[in-house]
Amino acid sequence: MVADCRLLWQNVARWAANLTCVSMMGLALGGTSAALCQEIDRFAGPDRPVNGPPDRLMEALDTDGNGELSEDELNKAPELLRKLDANTDGKLSFDETLPAGMRDRFGPGGFGPGGGPGGGRGFGPGGGERKLVAQFDIDKDGRLNAAERLAARQANGGREGGRRGRGGFGGRMSNSAPQPGAALQPADVTQFPDRPLYDPDTLRTLFLTFESADWEAELEAFNNTDVEVPATLVVDGKTYTDVGVHFRGMSSYMMVPTGMKRSLNVSLDFVDDEQRLYGYKTLNLLNAHEDDSFLSTVLYSELARKYIPAPRANFVRVVINGESWGVYVNVQQFDKVFLKENYETTGGTRWKVSGSPGADGGLRYLGEDIDEYRRRYAIKSKENERAWNDLVGLCRTLNTTPVEQLETALAPILDLDEALWFLALDCVLVNGDGYWTRASDYSIYQDELGKFHLTPHDMNEAMRSGRGGPGGPGGPGGRPGRGFGGPFGPPGEDDRRADVGSSRDGGPQGPVSDERFAGEPEQFRGRQGGGPGAEGGFRGGRGGGFGGGRGGFGPPGMGGTNLDPLVGIDNERTPLRSKLLAVPALKARYLNHVRTLADKALDWNTVAPRVAHYRHLLAADIQADTRKLSSYEAFLHATHNSQQFDDLDARASAAATESAQPTTDAAGGLEAFFTRRRTYLLNLDEVKTAVTVSIEEHKSPTVASNMQKLQPLMSLNDTPRPTASSPLIVINELMASNSKTIADPQGEYDDWIELYNPTGSSVNLSGMYLTDSDRAPRKWSFPADAVIEPRGYLVVWADEDGKAVGGIHLNFKLSAKGEHVFLVDSDDRGNAVLDQVHFEKQNADVSFGRQRDGDGAWQPLAPTPGGANRERE
Repeated sequence: MVADCRLLWQNVARWAANLTCVSMMGLALGGTSAALCQEIDRFAGPDRPVNGPPDRLMEALDTDGNGELSEDELNKAPELLRKLDANTDGKLSFDETLPAGMRDRFGPGGFGPGGGPGGGRGFGPGGGERKLVAQFDIDKDGRLNAAERLAARQANGGREGGRRGRGGFGGRMSNSAPQPGAALQPADVTQFPDRPLYDPDTLRTLFLTFESADWEAELEAFNNTDVEVPATLVVDGKTYTDVGVHFRGMSSYMMVPTGMKRSLNVSLDFVDDEQRLYGYKTLNLLNAHEDDSFLSTVLYSELARKYIPAPRANFVRVVINGESWGVYVNVQQFDKVFLKENYETTGGTRWKVSGSPGADGGLRYLGEDIDEYRRRYAIKSKENERAWNDLVGLCRTLNTTPVEQLETALAPILDLDEALWFLALDCVLVNGDGYWTRASDYSIYQDELGKFHLTPHDMNEAMRSGRGGPGGPGGPGGRPGRGFGGPFGPPGEDDRRADVGSSRDGGPQGPVSDERFAGEPEQFRGRQGGGPGAEGGFRGGRGGGFGGGRGGFGPPGMGGTNLDPLVGIDNERTPLRSKLLAVPALKARYLNHVRTLADKALDWNTVAPRVAHYRHLLAADIQADTRKLSSYEAFLHATHNSQQFDDLDARASAAATESAQPTTDAAGGLEAFFTRRRTYLLNLDEVKTAVTVSIEEHKSPTVASNMQKLQPLMSLNDTPRPTASSPLIVINELMASNSKTIADPQGEYDDWIELYNPTGSSVNLSGMYLTDSDRAPRKWSFPADAVIEPRGYLVVWADEDGKAVGGIHLNFKLSAKGEHVFLVDSDDRGNAVLDQVHFEKQNADVSFGRQRDGDGAWQPLAPTPGGANRERE
């Protein structure tokens, strides 16, 4: 008999959620929908039984109805769960797993509409937040004042918007009340008024002051609603009035009890639309949930931003109503500011693919009904039916195009190389909340020309070595390492899996040697999940049973240093992997990216100094933090460098000796992840034999030109893209301040750029790019019909009007104050720089161009768009 089901529930929830490819609602989070208005204990305490979620999975497995799963019931689980598969398609649909009372409440795919006051909501983007502001906003100012919020809370029956948890397993959080943090005032801290908001070298302090002492209860009451609670923010001696605050996150909220650190969202523009903090209007302050090191999000951001656009991140100290709440991770919002920084535009459409245990936002083709996609993708910009249709078109193209035609079909609508870097980062860094495992927790951007881009969103559960450190304030026993076996194996010798990821055969790999746990106290070992399922059984072998196929895919938060970089390549739920990597050329590029990341990004000698920097920046604050979710010892363990025993290690060793607690060791933490993961990947045959694309071999033939290297996103072999020495096409003339010289086909006087073909043959510009940013070399691509005749000219309008009919329009404007313009070659020729020009401040209606067409020094000219250059009189 399994007496204590707590760990079992956690493993079953995570495993079943991905196994069935649906959201398991309260199962994965340990709760149930508020739609049923049932108060259910999420986790059992030491003397309290487990009350599992009232769903069909428990009904099916718990045949004797005693609230526990016996060994016999566990052994029969595969057979019992198959009975729920009503349509016998080999997987459990959302409806097949819902309790009868919930089936009418939630829409297909686990993404239902939001409820009214006190009601529940479906998990996923379609569930949305409950809309209370319009209902209780008596004075119609678009927000709720204190009296209006009180009325909303009373109408809500005192219930919070989303259930909260009582803490996780293994003593990470104590059942005792947390202690108040230190009292702090602005005069007590160092200020950094001249440093940017996301400066990695500072620990800036944010002071939040709420009107009421029961601010936490009020934030709980309005969780998962559109109500923000007003506060005053003070940063670096400056006061920002009327900011809006709400709790954010899913498991990082629901698994954390009242009084402990929960993630916050702060809106600077809550009342004043123009109010900004160092240029940013939204703050995401994360609680480092499930991250003993505190560093996962920041390191992921730093590594990813070398290759693709990704949110910035650093650390801040948060003080609420005069009391320190410790260190938070400060992560950039995916908004127009992000677009401007990374794509040099604020236009286009943004979607967020929110995380849930069985999310379905992986770009599967769901038919032509836009509502099916609205349930899965949350649009973050202005509602745009055309953009929704484009998203449907992307999914259709990705999923239905024959493999031999797929790359050509996708190239105009999806940034393929960016997508391959996104997938490689996600897998190489083992993002436990990532696309490879949950088909969620990322962002989608469609630029103004219709091309889609992917960026990471949730990065806090990456870079795990597969095991936890010392216990938290709740007592002995650290956070269990992430399980990698199926949940049905008995605990014991097979469940100590420090490094096991999804294997090549669809099931988990076998147990690792106990030598990896040398010196590890028994209470820190194991409980990693059971042994693998039988070949072809419910866990599935290669293509066998449920969840079969190469590597299958791990439950949320799972994966380890042996995670196969080709995991899930036959999983239709994640078509960015299964479809793109079915194209031999794209697979080769992806594996080259994997090799580049393994060789460069995972080099501990490079990463260790960054870890040491953050370790010393944060250590004192984390030690003093009374609201943190794991122990100071766990932080030291996770950030320890075995090659450098520092003063923090010395103090920790002394403290451990006095308290009989273990010291840090090299068996886990970030060092273990980086070293083991790198070794594993660089020794895989597919990675060792990956085809290296030599960009130098794809340079275009030339006419002499003096140009410097563009320093954009990294290329296929992790070197800056080269500059072509012999461009076929040149930038010939431009005007950055056009007030009356020439109108575009729409009658507007916009900036323009003239290109010139100095050769005797026509040149097709399809696939080439123009950009004004060295960080976005593929910012705007020429359409397929863009051709310049021999010794001919082409004028393009720099007006951010890419959808205009008539003429060729860029998605950026020129700055009359001066900037750079680059002409970049196509992807298949390595994105070499064909030509570039830097210009200073420009006068109105004076062009800037070459002294002679295609040659000569740049100088102010009499404007001649589409004709031979002419000096000013």
